[in-house]
Amino acid sequence: MGMKEMKAAYVAKMEAQVAEWGAKLKQMKAKAEKAAAQGRLEYQQKLAQVRADEKHEQARRKLDELKAAGEERWEALKSGVEGAWNELKKTVDSTKIE
Repeated sequence: MGMKEMKAAYVAKMEAQVAEWGAKLKQMKAKAEKAAAQGRLEYQQKLAQVRADEKHEQARRKLDELKAAGEERWEALKSGVEGAWNELKKTVDSTKIE
């Protein structure tokens, strides 16, 4: 085998190696993008859960307020409890945690 053939074989081998590395890098990039998307999804789910927890706490406080109120104030507090309940329900209904 002459110098020209050895060079051609070496170049072909290196081109194949570069192509293989390129494919591996592309695959790694795709995995990284998938992981980043999954991380964003998990963050959004956690954020939604925190909002739902806050709404739950607000509704619980309003209910405690209503329970502690005398008969003369409970009617006035009832709308606050219903408002907090509706907000909690909307938040829970819109929170999709899998």
